[in-house]
Amino acid sequence: MLPFDAQHYPYASRRNVVYANRGMVATAQPLAAQAGLQVLQAGGNAIDAAVATAAALSVVEPTANGIGGDAFALVWHGGQLHGLNASGPAPQTMTREALSARNITEMPKYGALPVTVPGTPAAWVALSQRFGTLPLTTSMAGAIELARNGFPVSPSVAFAWQVATKLLRENLKESHFQPWFDTFAPERAPQAGEIWRSAGHAQTLQSIAEDKAEGFYRGPLAEKIASFVQSAGGYLSVQDLGQYQAEWVDPISVNYRGYDVWEIPPSGHGLVALMALNILKGFDFSDRDSTLTHHRQIEAMKLAFADGLAHIADPRSMRVSIADLLSDAYADERRALIGAQASMPMPGEPSRGGTVYLSTADHQGNMVSMIQSNYMGFGSGLVVPGTGIGLHNRGNNFSLDPKHPNCLAPGKKPYHTIIPGFLTKAGKAVGPFGVMGGFMQPQGHVQVVMNTVDFGLNPQASLDAPRWEWESGNRVNIERSTPEHLYHALARLGHDVAWSNNRLAFGRGQIIWRNEAGVLCGGTEPRSDGQIAAW
Repeated sequence: MLPFDAQHYPYASRRNVVYANRGMVATAQPLAAQAGLQVLQAGGNAIDAAVATAAALSVVEPTANGIGGDAFALVWHGGQLHGLNASGPAPQTMTREALSARNITEMPKYGALPVTVPGTPAAWVALSQRFGTLPLTTSMAGAIELARNGFPVSPSVAFAWQVATKLLRENLKESHFQPWFDTFAPERAPQAGEIWRSAGHAQTLQSIAEDKAEGFYRGPLAEKIASFVQSAGGYLSVQDLGQYQAEWVDPISVNYRGYDVWEIPPSGHGLVALMALNILKGFDFSDRDSTLTHHRQIEAMKLAFADGLAHIADPRSMRVSIADLLSDAYADERRALIGAQASMPMPGEPSRGGTVYLSTADHQGNMVSMIQSNYMGFGSGLVVPGTGIGLHNRGNNFSLDPKHPNCLAPGKKPYHTIIPGFLTKAGKAVGPFGVMGGFMQPQGHVQVVMNTVDFGLNPQASLDAPRWEWESGNRVNIERSTPEHLYHALARLGHDVAWSNNRLAFGRGQIIWRNEAGVLCGGTEPRSDGQIAAW
């Protein structure tokens, strides 16, 4: 065997955009993209392909998503854009007072307490039933085969798997975490190219496909999930699971230089990206790599996050309307705060998450922008024994401050970081886009939209371009590929700038645009194992 290192790439590389006219799937893992393409070629539409790809991603990229996580989607179908919020609420018996009685003063990262109702299986069912043309047993067959027969782990997934395993071995000592190690790292995390399989995962996916997730929410799987979470000290019950339904919502948008940029409304924080773009549209941009462009982008993002972290919550608890936050008058007011020097935002320290994003399109005009996540990589560290169901930890985003709109309450959805994006112009679809990665996501959306609209970059170049990430305060991380003059110039403006070699920290994106002739043009993330599967 040749002794090469799958993590070592000493030379710069370049990808071209991919064109096709029958169908396209863009995602960060090639086997998942191929699963979606196979469904398209079997007569399915873009929605069937999205379900196929999403289910496959729960197998081939367990470092970032799984059956026990959440999902959001934007679906272009019949000349209209539809939104799906498949995030789950806190258990009905879980209260701030109950946690206080247990001397818990902030939501933990790991264990049973941050586990909210998983929404991902409900998302697959809802998408398939409303817009799909194939049965779930057909759409999910590829994912089931990958789980049952195994697949060679891709390089970026292997890297994330090894990092997560080391972290979890250091932090998860209680017996209820052992099923995670039994499932994902019985001896060690897999290396790139090694075969990994999960019979439990395959059985669970088969059950979801055959009974449309009834057993997951109202049957034997629901009983296993609830029993295990409660044995680990959590509150999730069979009643919580049985009452859950994914929610169809009206997408929200702003017009940015003639293009409508669409996001899912709260509890997701796509609103942050829209607020930042609303601020930025009041400036003129001509040079992508100028200091002024970067300074204004960063300052606008800090202002948008200051508002987002203060106001975004379950929409039933929000005290400020979305319309007010997206008004031109408010954008003018916030824009006026951007001066010549870096400014300190309101309190709030964004953290990182684990997420997968996919885009699909077909020759009938259907397009899907979909994202699903466990959060913080493998999520809570809990795996329901024998099922392959890794439970997410979205409840970690709840506040325990009773004065905050995002304060924990029974049946309430937490502030959510996963956001699919979509672009239209004059009522016609341009296409889906997204950049995964926790609190990097709105920042990635803003940068990709500006690369496309302001600077005329093609989908691949829009994703290739160096990214920055505002972290907290005046701290900004920038990629090593960023021109060095920007590092020094931003520092002179008061930004606390740091180079970063962590390619995965800047998000992983996918784009599919459709032109006037109906031809699809796609770009995929160069920072991971991304692939465009085209027909």
